[in-house]
This record gives sequence, C-alpha cells and structure tokens, in this order.
Amino acid sequence: MHPSKSKETVIQLSPEALRINGNSEIILCASLFYFRLPRGLWKDRLHKVKAFGYNAIDVYFPWNHHETQEGVWDFGGEKDAAQFLQDAAEAGLWVIARPGPYICSEWDGGALPAYLFVKDNVQLRQNDPHFLQYVSKWYAQILPIIRKFEQGRGGTVIAVQLDNELDFYPCADPQGYISALRDLAAQQGITVPMIACAGQGGLYEASGFSEDVVPTCNFYPNDRDPVFEEKVLYYRKELARRGYPLLVTETNRSHFLLRRLLSAGAKLLGPYLQASGTNYGFTNAANNWGNPLSFLTSDYDFHGMITPEGHIREEAYEGRLLKHVIQTYGQSLAEALPLQSQSGPYRLSLQQGGELVFVCNTQERNEDVYISVGDETVPRYSTLVAAAGYCPILPMQVPLQLWGINDSGLLDYSTAELLRIKRLPGQTLLVFHTEGVGEIRFSFGAEFQLAACGMEVPEETDSRLTLVYSSAEAEVRASIQLSDGHLIEVIGMSRSRALLLEDINEAGVLHVGALPERSTSTASRDVGITWTQSRVNPVIPLANAAISIGNRADYLEKHAIYRGFAWYAAQLPSADQNNPYQGLIVQQASDVVSLYSGASYLGTAAPGGASYYLPISPEKPIDSALTARVEIWGHTNFHDTNLPGLHLNSLKGLTGIVGVTSTTDLNQNWRFKLMQAGENKDDFAQTEVDDHLWPIVSIGGWLSAEQPAHQCYRKQVKLTDQADTWLLQASGSFTYAYAYVNGHALGLINPLDPFLDLTPYVKAGETAALTLYLDKTYGSLSGQLTLYEGLSSANWTLAASEEKGLLEQAEALKSAEQAAEGPISLASGALSWLYGQLPDDNHGLGWRVYVKGSDMKLTVFFNGHLVGRLWTQGGANRPIFRGGSDDSFYLPGPWFRDQAAGNDLVILLESVAQDEAALLEPLRFVPVAAI
Repeated sequence: MHPSKSKETVIQLSPEALRINGNSEIILCASLFYFRLPRGLWKDRLHKVKAFGYNAIDVYFPWNHHETQEGVWDFGGEKDAAQFLQDAAEAGLWVIARPGPYICSEWDGGALPAYLFVKDNVQLRQNDPHFLQYVSKWYAQILPIIRKFEQGRGGTVIAVQLDNELDFYPCADPQGYISALRDLAAQQGITVPMIACAGQGGLYEASGFSEDVVPTCNFYPNDRDPVFEEKVLYYRKELARRGYPLLVTETNRSHFLLRRLLSAGAKLLGPYLQASGTNYGFTNAANNWGNPLSFLTSDYDFHGMITPEGHIREEAYEGRLLKHVIQTYGQSLAEALPLQSQSGPYRLSLQQGGELVFVCNTQERNEDVYISVGDETVPRYSTLVAAAGYCPILPMQVPLQLWGINDSGLLDYSTAELLRIKRLPGQTLLVFHTEGVGEIRFSFGAEFQLAACGMEVPEETDSRLTLVYSSAEAEVRASIQLSDGHLIEVIGMSRSRALLLEDINEAGVLHVGALPERSTSTASRDVGITWTQSRVNPVIPLANAAISIGNRADYLEKHAIYRGFAWYAAQLPSADQNNPYQGLIVQQASDVVSLYSGASYLGTAAPGGASYYLPISPEKPIDSALTARVEIWGHTNFHDTNLPGLHLNSLKGLTGIVGVTSTTDLNQNWRFKLMQAGENKDDFAQTEVDDHLWPIVSIGGWLSAEQPAHQCYRKQVKLTDQADTWLLQASGSFTYAYAYVNGHALGLINPLDPFLDLTPYVKAGETAALTLYLDKTYGSLSGQLTLYEGLSSANWTLAASEEKGLLEQAEALKSAEQAAEGPISLASGALSWLYGQLPDDNHGLGWRVYVKGSDMKLTVFFNGHLVGRLWTQGGANRPIFRGGSDDSFYLPGPWFRDQAAGNDLVILLESVAQDEAALLEPLRFVPVAAI
C-alpha cells in the first residue's frame, strides 16, 4: 500500500463524495499563486478569496523559480513557499498543491529549468531515469515543505498534483512516468491523495491510470455550450466506475459554468485564476495563443474575481452567492448524485432526500420554464422565467428536517433559489432570491399558522402553504408558526440584493453590503515625478565583459544564459564589390532580436525560433561588424510544433547570421514522377537516379486525378564557388512536403519556418541534386522556392545580463543623465535609460501605471524589482500579446520604501521602430483603491 492510502481517515474519496476528516465537502477552489504576488499581499489575497466564497486554493510551485541556476536553491523572502502555506492554513483555506515538475501556468518553460534543455540524454516529461534524477532533486526540496502542511499534520494541503495536463504532451509511457512521480512523492512522505489532471479529456494519457493516482479533469468550454453537461456526465461516470469522484481541477471563471459542473456531480470546482497576479522578472512565457505565436504579458489576469492589484470584480459576488447555496444544503449536497438525464433541467438527488433542479439557460434570450415535481408541473400560480446566462438551483421535495426543523414536512418546491438558512433559538430563517417571481410551497406534517405575511398567499390549507413574491418588491417576509412553537421565517429578496448579502447575525438581522463605487477606477493622478534620461550605445552590451564563443553562434542556454538580455557580436566577411550583400539571414532566432550593422539599426523581429531574411538596400551597404541584441521573453509553457520556439525544450538566441550574395528562383524546370504505392521516396532522392526521361514541369505543376497525389520532383542546381552557406527557402503553401539534397534528408517543410540548411551536404562550385516530395490535395500549390547563397559570420562573442546586471549598468550610466520632459522620442533602434523618483505610495496601496506610445519597448524596474515588460503599439514586427493588460504595469504597495530612502523607477527604453522614431507619452498613474 502506498503512503497516499495510509491516512484514509483524513481524506477519503469515493464516487459520491470527497470527505475531509469524515465530512463530505464541495470544494470551491481558486487559483492563487504566491510567485505572482509580493509576499506582503499574500494574506490579503487569501482573505479576499475566503471572503468571496472559496474554501480552497490551488497553487503551483515553479521549479525554476526556486532554482534559477543548477544546484542553487532559494526558498527565502519573496520565495518562502512554507510561509505561503502557513498563511493559507491560518486563513482557513484548503490547498491543492501542484509542484509539477511541469506546471504550464503560462510561466517561463512551464517551470522546467532551462538548464535541462541542453542536458545530454534527458527526455522531458518522460519515464526517463535521467530526467527523473533531476526531478527527484526538485521533489527533495519542495515536497518536505508541502508534507509539513498536509491536512492532519497541522496544515491544510488536501491533495498533491503530479505534472500537469500530460495528455497535451507526447509522453510515450504515461503510466510509467506518473507512477515514477508518485513513487518519488511517496518517498518524500506525501500521504494526501495524489492527482493527475487531464487537459483535453485524456484520462489515461494524463494519469496512466497509475495505482493510487486520482485522475481529474480540466474543462475550458464555451460557457454557453448547450450540451456541455453531457460531456461532464460521461467523465463523472467513468471516474465513478474507478471508485473516484469527479474533481474539476481547472475550468473557466464564471460561476454560471461552475453551477453547471455542480449539476453534473462535480465535487471539486476549480476555476483557474480567480485571483490574478503579475509575471515579475523574466518569468513570462511565449506560447501558441497567437496562432501560432504569442508573448505572455507581465500582467497575468484572465478577468477572474480579483485583479492583480487586488480590486474586486462583480463576479466575486457570484462566488459568495454560490458558497451560500452550497452551505445551505451541506453534506446532503456534497454527497448528491446526478439523476438520469431526462428532458428538462439537470437534477441532483440529495443524499438526505429531495432534489435540486438546475434551471440553466444557455440561450441569449429569457425563456419560460415549467418543472415536473412528482405528478405535478410547477409553478402553479406564477411564471418561472429562466434568465439568459443564469442557472438558479431550485429545491424540490426537500425534507425540512435537513435544516433541523422538527417537522416531517417538505419544502415541496421553490422557483426562487434558497441561499441561506439561519438557525436561531426557536426560529429558522430561510432566505430566498429570484430574478423575477418566486413561488414557494411547503407541506407540513402538522398544523401550522401563518403568523404574518408580506407575500401573496394563493394557497393555504391545513397542511400546505404557497407563497409568491416578486423581485421588484423590497425585501418581503412571511412568518409560519409550527405546532411545536417553532417559527419559520421566509425572507424573499431580489437576486441583486442576494449578491450583496454578507451575513445574518444572531438576532436574525441581515447584513447586506454594497458594491464598491469604483472597483477598478481609471482616474489618474499627478504624482509629481521629475524624469531624467541617459542615452545608451545600442551595440555596447549592458553587461559584463563579453566572452568568445568561436566562429559559429550557438544558443544562449549552452552558455548558461537562461533569462534576460544577451548581445551577440560577429564579423561578416567582406563581400566582393561587384557582388555586394543583398540581405542577411538570421538563423533559428528567438525571442526578440534587434540587429545592427556597425551603428546602423537594421530592425527588430520576434521569429519564434525560425530563420528569417532581412533584405538590404543597395543604397545602404552593410558594415562587417554585426550586433544582435536578444531578449529572452520566456521559454514556452506549452508544447507545440508549429514553430521551433514553441517546442517545450526550445532554446533561445540564434545560431548564425548569413550575408546573402545571391538568390535564385527555383520554381521552374523540375523533373517529375508520380509515386506509386510501395515506392520508397528515399530511393528517388539519390544523386545517381536517372531522371532524364521524366517530364519537366514547374514545382507542383503536374495535374493528377488522384487525391492525394504523391509526387516527386528533382532538380540539378549549380552552386556558386563564392559562398560557404546555402539555404533553401520554401515559403507559401506546400501542403505536405519533404526535402532532400544529394540524398540527405532535410526534413519536412514547415511554412512557418521555411529555411532548410543545405550547407552540411553540398560543396562550393558543385552541382546539388534537390528532391522534393509533395502530397498534393485539392486546390493548387502557391509555394515559392528560393536558393540563398552567401557567407557566414564568424568571430562570435557573447555577453548577457539579468535584472541585477541591467540595474548596475543603469546606475553606472546615470552620471550622464539629462532632464526628460513631456513625450520621449527615440530614433529608430536607439536605447536609453529613464529615471524617476515616485514620492507617493498611495497610502501603501500602490499604483497601476498606463503606458501609451508607438514602437517603444519598456523594461520597468521599481526599487530593484522588474515589474513589467511592455511593447507599445506600432509596426508589423510587434508580436501578439496575451494574458492580461499589455499597456500597463502594477507598482505594489509592499515594495515601496519610506520617503527618505526614495522609490526608484528605472526603465530601459528601446526603439523598435523600423524607419522612424519611437514615441513614449507621459506615463499615467492610477491609484489602487482600498477594498
């Protein structure tokens, strides 16, 4: 038996329930990440999550946040994971701990340390002993911290997740890999349940169905998908068959969707990112949200309940309302099971009797609804209007004894949602709310008396009472005296008022709050900053001395550079005056590359690990001295093969710069053969193949009735003797194409990374045999084949700098500062440092700062912390940004110093404009409100 089973009395899982210390619970779980918040705000965010209805949080633990260099660990200060778990326990929140090793989370490399990417024989996220050896070192650091805070050991951790959404990754042996992680965790003493979440429904692919590992589900549907429950119910049934409840570890943030999940029997509801944050430092990721490439903003905000600066959004009140409803039905709801699908709304059968009906309207318009209750159809005296985009939870045939009322009667039905029950001496308060008209019927087991009533009473008999009220009315009440003297007070209110209901005191008084007047104010304030500016030579590194790396460039990680900026410098051979350079090809480059020839700026690109061609104007001959400033925006957090930079183990920097001396259009005059079944394409790629009788056509030009048509094209190309590098560009649409040169496979042509390097397989002055295999389908091809010949740069040097080094250089250059007033203009390709002192801490709450300009890239430091990286709107070279605000950054209150020490804003400005100056308008400071 694995240790995860040894504390069954603490956490128990069964198809009908999740039990903690013997109590069945519905877990409302909000993502809240300590590494995206200043330590001084941890308690604030935890208490806000609790105040708005959540009884749990999930938290990742990013490996590369705690090990920024191999073997150097940091769990102190802002990285004190143990203190965060202590704070969560003190706030009374359960914790789902997610230590990876891979976490995704739109975080640099999915938290895998970049040093792993250049280790020989390490296969990431596989059942590979080399990889697992490194994982064991991480687990030995983080799991003892998590173990200390397990439920039952003095903390509140109720589950530990292994890896993350493995079903998105081509893991060859998910069972072996997850089992290995389980065993490593068990060796570190983890006793709470271990889970493995499926990102796209692949339960086996995510968990391997490893023994003692609980599969969970992540769902990110359209909230209005009318058949979503069908999918969820399938997974609930499959997990129940394996002895587990349905645990939804991630989903969308709307409580409308969470109610739908609850209707399908989910016991854990885990909306992702209800509490937003910031990607401080060089921790952003690059990923595939931009189809194919996007950069993650420093602001990390998917518009959940709490903004990065701590403002409360209106959706938070929906969370508190849902919590009230869940608490109203208690363990009976926590152990409820979905009823068999019928026509009409989805239902849960309550464990102690009765049902909950979920009146979910996914349409864009309101609809009238009638519900079957036994042999009746209700409502009888009013109309139940299902409001578009809402899902009220309505009780049917619920025993009054569920709430401790000593009567054998029932709450027969209610078309208003029952959101609060309050037991007082001799009295029980039942609080209902509705968006329209609420109809509530009781059947009592003994005589009763309607003592007072502010509602309509369309039906009253010896044992039955029906009440009706409208949400348009003010709060209304009805008092029912039972035969034993107990008083039931029915309170009806509107939905808008129910959202603001905070508590009911011991005197039965309802405390109804109010929405903040401006929870996300955008009114700016003059903070009185005096700015100064110092110019920077863009081709001189803002770093320590450069190192020589030889005659070929190489990726940054191979030189232990994992984040920040790097400067490559190289020499381009002198070109023949009669044959000048036509352009440059930057090879396998990412993330942000700014290229200079001598002191002349050539442009900035974000190629995603692909090679790209930069044409050179004949009027502007290039200098032989080349400089490429490279910024690692972030390693991808998600494995995608569309671009080299989207592979999970992709590397940063570049591998070379080629000066192009000639270009040749290769689209015409190819020898053609239609491939037959069983023929091997390798056989027709050899140089000695006799193709002189094959027809001569343009590339892709042979018409065929076959679909797909498997086609072979061959061409002999004479190479110049004045080059040392040859690159084939296959741009456009080639459907599926595979290339060879002189019998050597070059690989599949990727239209997003269209350059293929022929250099290892050809020689100057010789003739090269090119072979392309095309699978041609419906429609014509629109590709273009071009041969680039040229000379490679040599004598490479490399320098790099992270946060500390950049700030040191900023301080060293401050002696040359000059006053900077109004809009700041920087010439194309120019750099400068901008310095300011922020005197006002806004009462310790901090500021949101808005940036506006064109073609200006900013790296913003505040009191030594890198708080934001932004790229203002402008030219076509700007990548797509996702994840939060791309035009603002947040200055958190806890990072302000006292006025005597001063509060330093230091901003590296880069003009990435191609042909004109970049502009930065005055920054706009908006105070964070006290909420």
